[in-house]
Amino acid sequence: MSDTHTIDRLFEVIRSRKDADPASSYTAKLLHEGKLKIAKKLGEESVETALAAVGQDKDALIAESADLLYHLLVLWAACDIVPDEVYMALGARTSRSGIEEKKSRG
Repeated sequence: MSDTHTIDRLFEVIRSRKDADPASSYTAKLLHEGKLKIAKKLGEESVETALAAVGQDKDALIAESADLLYHLLVLWAACDIVPDEVYMALGARTSRSGIEEKKSRG
């Protein structure tokens, strides 16, 4: 198995679809439709993930979580954000409490 994480590999596939024909790829279609459409789809997937959790349906929660992560990666690609930037932000948060971190946001 590769040292590259699944999220990083998926992100590279998503990014490779930026210039693909929207008729040939759902990812390319989303990227072509733009950030607003992707953000709306991410919101829908968020709600579906939360509902699966509340419904205590583990299989649905796993599937919806995968959909949510996929759409988040598509939004990152559309916004020219790479996973390492998010990993760095997360890493910076591990050195202090969540309460302290939230207070620092103002």
